[in-house]
Amino acid sequence: MSERQRSLWAGTLLALVFAAPLAVLALQAFADSWRAPDALPADLGLRGFEVAFGRGGAKDALLNSLGIAIATTALCLVIGWPAARTLAGKGLAGRGWIMLLLALPLLMPPYLAGFGLTEWFIRLGIDGTLAGIVLSHVTFALPYAIIVLISGFGAELRRLEEMARASGATRIATLRWVTVPSLRPALAVAGMLAFLVSWSQYGTTLAIGAGRSTLPIVMLPFVRTDPQVAAALALLFLAPCVAALLAATRLGREAL
Repeated sequence: MSERQRSLWAGTLLALVFAAPLAVLALQAFADSWRAPDALPADLGLRGFEVAFGRGGAKDALLNSLGIAIATTALCLVIGWPAARTLAGKGLAGRGWIMLLLALPLLMPPYLAGFGLTEWFIRLGIDGTLAGIVLSHVTFALPYAIIVLISGFGAELRRLEEMARASGATRIATLRWVTVPSLRPALAVAGMLAFLVSWSQYGTTLAIGAGRSTLPIVMLPFVRTDPQVAAALALLFLAPCVAALLAATRLGREAL
């Protein structure tokens, strides 16, 4: 067996190991009747999804989660771009304490951070609003976005921008033809991480949201009370995550 074939078999085996729990999850989502010690469900159906979209409120929760995650991602990229560019020029010693301050919210439980933010958001009048939830998610997602974007604003990019400007390109032309194409892989990864961090937030949303439903909040109560509905909601939860990963991978490849 050649080295390539061994690598292919190893990769396939590793993929199967990771895919096995997802296969069980998918089976559970459609298992209307599955009692131990049966290896397979006795009846298959759509009850899990019917309950999830009925009294479970999955539709509104899904739309809320998507809107919040997309807004969080956009805001993180808008804020993270200039912040990362500035920090990239400071070197490790110059940006160490700034990165420490940015990472402070990551060092505490999300619910505790959300409880602290609630006190300020009440005074600002945005507690319980979608804007407040988005801003609370930005607190956790922004450090990841900045760290990834810093890697894109390296010496090579600055050299390319200087060459473009020396050749007579305007700032807009340099941004369009040099900066954005060079940063596309970093932007794709930063956007993906910001989306996933926001998408999976539970404690912060619970503290700030004042009862607004998102998919993690709707899903958690069903984990113990109704595994089939929980599995159906988990599949809904996974779908945008996989889509974000595929989109980031495609954008990164197009830039190479």
